[in-house]
Amino acid sequence: MKSRWLTTTGLVLGVILLLAVNIFGNAAFTSVRLDLTDSKLYTLSTGTRNILSGLDEPVTLRLFLSRALSSRLPSINSYTKRVEELLEEYQRAADGKLVVSVVDPEPFSEKEDRAVGYGLPGIPLDEESTFYFGLVATGSTDEEEVIPYLSAEREEFLEYDLTRLIYQVSHRKQKVIGLISSLPLDGMNPQAAMTGRPSPPWAVLAQMRQFFDVRKLDSTIKTIPADIDVLMLVHPKALTDETLYAIDQFVLRGGRTLVFVDPHAEADQQAPGSMGGAPSGRSSELSTLLQVWGLELVPAKVVGDLQWAANVRFQRHGRLRLMEYPVWMNLPPALFNQDDIVTAKLGSLALATPGRLKLTGDAGVQITPLIQSSPNAMQIGTERLSLLSDPEDMLRNYRAEGERFLLAARVTGPANSAFADGPPATEDRQSKGANKSSETEKKDETITKLEHLAKAKDDINVIIVADTDLLQDQFWVQIQEFLGNRLEIPTAANGAFVVNALDSLTGSNDLISIRSRGRFTRPFTRVNALRRGAELRFREKEQELIRRLQETEQKLTELERSKKGDNTVILTAAQQEEIARFRDEKVRIRKDLRNVRHELRKNIESLEGWMKFVNIGMMPVLIGFGGVIVGSYQIRRRKKGAHTAANARSG
Repeated sequence: MKSRWLTTTGLVLGVILLLAVNIFGNAAFTSVRLDLTDSKLYTLSTGTRNILSGLDEPVTLRLFLSRALSSRLPSINSYTKRVEELLEEYQRAADGKLVVSVVDPEPFSEKEDRAVGYGLPGIPLDEESTFYFGLVATGSTDEEEVIPYLSAEREEFLEYDLTRLIYQVSHRKQKVIGLISSLPLDGMNPQAAMTGRPSPPWAVLAQMRQFFDVRKLDSTIKTIPADIDVLMLVHPKALTDETLYAIDQFVLRGGRTLVFVDPHAEADQQAPGSMGGAPSGRSSELSTLLQVWGLELVPAKVVGDLQWAANVRFQRHGRLRLMEYPVWMNLPPALFNQDDIVTAKLGSLALATPGRLKLTGDAGVQITPLIQSSPNAMQIGTERLSLLSDPEDMLRNYRAEGERFLLAARVTGPANSAFADGPPATEDRQSKGANKSSETEKKDETITKLEHLAKAKDDINVIIVADTDLLQDQFWVQIQEFLGNRLEIPTAANGAFVVNALDSLTGSNDLISIRSRGRFTRPFTRVNALRRGAELRFREKEQELIRRLQETEQKLTELERSKKGDNTVILTAAQQEEIARFRDEKVRIRKDLRNVRHELRKNIESLEGWMKFVNIGMMPVLIGFGGVIVGSYQIRRRKKGAHTAANARSG
């Protein structure tokens, strides 16, 4: 009876103690945070904290969330909780400069009218219920920025999206980017104009416009406007000497420049020979300036890296084939400069037919590599990239050169002008400017008053990338239409790389540290190895089958030539036996191909099963096994104690 009373009292005291500890902990350790998640999902990056601490005026965030409806959507419910918890972390870190409120827009309420007024698209679940999950940021002067829908597909970029929203509201004055491009980044390409349906701007341009004031400059411009913070050149072609001189002087006067050149621009649809002829017209032309910057774009050569080749579908022998295409690559972060803020901790990059930047060694500037190939890379002539070329021939003749080729670099230090003798000769302004307006004449006078610089006043800062195709949507982003909105899902860090480079050249680094936190892809190396091995065997078998088909066609052609006057062909027993043997062999090889595919699926499913078991089932098994061991140990210990006590009493 006494022991039972003590047990009851102990349980009551234990419950009281548990409640007391929880209440005390909740009151005393409210500000103490411990993030035990694998990817530190609730730990704000330094860039986010810097932006929040630098807020001059308060910012209000309104999260429109249909709470009751979210519980009916299990796949979204957990994500909504994560968004709310992360916003709480933002509010704590902002020290009163950020106000977060959650608005539940119930059907037919004023709150739902507010959500509609902000342009938030709701997801209709039934005739009377609409699910809202959007975010509205408001500044001190009523500036507004909106995320229409917080898609779970962008979960990896949640902190980046939230911080970007706050940054856009609090920093209304954007840096100015001057863009000179021969590629249709704005979507206005000649083919679209002919159809009357212009294509939308490239995703990279839309992403740039979220952070910068992007102004398109004419390719014949004679001076770079003074308010341009960074000049961006994309696939420069046929630039006049006056334009080259304007760029040269802009750099020497301290202007920051981002350059994308390419020996074979896939998007250059106006290049001669683009339908399978000589592809030389697809090359950028900037050798005049590259030379004084200490670099050379190797002409008529692209870089291929079979180790990181992308899988591309080709139409071969009447059917689609999935093949490794060495000149289209998915480069991992291991090939990037981890000491430069542009590429440090960046995700994988997708490049297509990139060129090689070669050091000239006589410019006196400092070249810092940003992106390099692996030692397994090879230089491939651009003539092998035409539509009539055989991609399998590229694989058969692939030979690694054992050298890491330079694909992107930063150029800094003192630089000389490419126009050592002064400005290029131009036509007499008076002879062709008699009808100019007075405003234009004033501009020309300003141009002539600019002092010619033979050498940079300070160290230059130029980033040069030997690929323009990384800007194309097809290589790094998936476009989806969701409730009338264009949703861009990045599959590689190409867009982040471009904005990183522009941020670095403008001097803003806080957003970079957020954008570069996570990797975009985590490849299953073991699964990829199984796939590549199976594809190699598949390719060998297919080559054998194609060779036998060609031999048989040749024999049939010979039989056709041996026809007699009656146009009949008499096959000998040996010939009939040969054809029958080939048909049997063909059936056997096809069976082998099916077996290879079946074995591939079997190995991948087996590996996937083990991965699921380790991630899901292993821990409970270990805990259960540990509990059995501990329980057995305690039972043996009690029995031993009881046996010892009995011996003591009997003694």
